[in-house]
Amino acid sequence: MKDNKGKLRILRQPKKMNLFQEAVYRAVKRVPRGKVSTYKNIAHLIQRPNAYRAVGRALHKNTSQDVPCHRIIKADGQVGGYRADTQRKIQKLRQEGVIIQSGKVNLKKFLWP
Repeated sequence: MKDNKGKLRILRQPKKMNLFQEAVYRAVKRVPRGKVSTYKNIAHLIQRPNAYRAVGRALHKNTSQDVPCHRIIKADGQVGGYRADTQRKIQKLRQEGVIIQSGKVNLKKFLWP
């Protein structure tokens, strides 16, 4: 494909997902606004209870705005990492009504399911 100056442009192909990533993204899409889940809970939801670190890797690779990765946190309530940055993750969670104190979410109040 050529750009408006007549130069050839390389089109980026969307990265293909494997079945594991698809399962993770489907599960994460189920987490409602104003709630959070953990990497471990998502691993259980997709029938891979020991794959919580792989869940984190799959979410790190996600580039879709349709997958609310910011709603997935550590099992101890810590916010954890985020592809953009942790402050952006905290900001998004707060916009959805999740209360974060000292970098942690109250799991008794906000954990899903």
